Amino acid sequence: MLDRLQALADRYEKLSELLCDPDVSSDPKRLRELSKEQSDLQAPYEAYTEYKQVSEQLDDAKVMQGEKLDDEMREMVKMEIDELSTRKEELEAHIQFLLLPKDPNDDKNVIVEIRGAAGGDEAALFASDLYRMYMKYADTQGWRVELMEASESDLGGFKEVIFMVTGKGAYSKLKFESGAHRVQRIPVTESGGRIHTSTSTVAVMPEVEEVEVEILDKDIRVDTYCSSGAGGQSVNTTKSAVRVLHVPTGIMAQCQDGKSQNENKAKALQVLRARISDLHRQEEEAKYAGERKSKVGTGDRSERIRTYNYPQSRVTDHRIGLTLHKLDSVLNGDMEEIINALTLTAQTELMERENLA
Repeated sequence: MLDRLQALADRYEKLSELLCDPDVSSDPKRLRELSKEQSDLQAPYEAYTEYKQVSEQLDDAKVMQGEKLDDEMREMVKMEIDELSTRKEELEAHIQFLLLPKDPNDDKNVIVEIRGAAGGDEAALFASDLYRMYMKYADTQGWRVELMEASESDLGGFKEVIFMVTGKGAYSKLKFESGAHRVQRIPVTESGGRIHTSTSTVAVMPEVEEVEVEILDKDIRVDTYCSSGAGGQSVNTTKSAVRVLHVPTGIMAQCQDGKSQNENKAKALQVLRARISDLHRQEEEAKYAGERKSKVGTGDRSERIRTYNYPQSRVTDHRIGLTLHKLDSVLNGDMEEIINALTLTAQTELMERENLA
């Protein structure tokens, strides 16, 4: 590990030199790439720098302990050794965590799809609750949310809603939200006061650049149609809405919320690329399904991940056994405790696998 850390430190210091080079500063693309690389290395570099300092101080203190000292000084040296030893162990654990393989998608923007599943109108209403929850959480993170496609139900919920979240770390925070979300409450349509259980599904996909997933013109079919609102009534008499079919995979995406046909086509292609990439990812993971056991799940939208119980104001994440009795707060965007717990579990699993490898 120390050899790897030294190589990392050497690279960080080399990057500092390069960023001061006039040839680099005059090349915006290279400057941006090198700045990002250095930013990614900064945390382990600083931790390693402190680790070396603490190790040197600990060695010096141990040497001093072997010298002739009075009782008071010996006790002080012993206390210093204990403190430095504890700090060294903490830094070793922290550095081990920092060196874990990073998900290459963590810094990407995301496309989120929410669909009402089992429960009809009530599932659609819950889908709209989830949409508002993510909107409010995004606001707390300083992210921007852009609606890409929405199909409303007669009662004002969403049969389907697709939106993009743009901001630093969006995928790293939201990637564990994929799956089936279950709600237990008395629906507005229930006259007898009985509690019903309904579900909505969430899919979180990293934004995919054109160079990552190439879509050839010959492989797609593009249809245009008039956009419509809830209940199917026309809200636009021009054919600005766009539906794109990727023939080889059968995957389809559509968009009608943009201001023009070109804007809607561009958004539909964004969604299409994300869905094709997600399909490939799931196919790859399926090959190793027997070997891979993860508490935080696979991201399959059919996997039940969380229950929102209204009568008891309870939210339970079934993957990690976390239960919080603050439903209103969570639905108002206070999701950090859940997301942090899921992230910690995933990191712990990854660390265990790395140690076994």
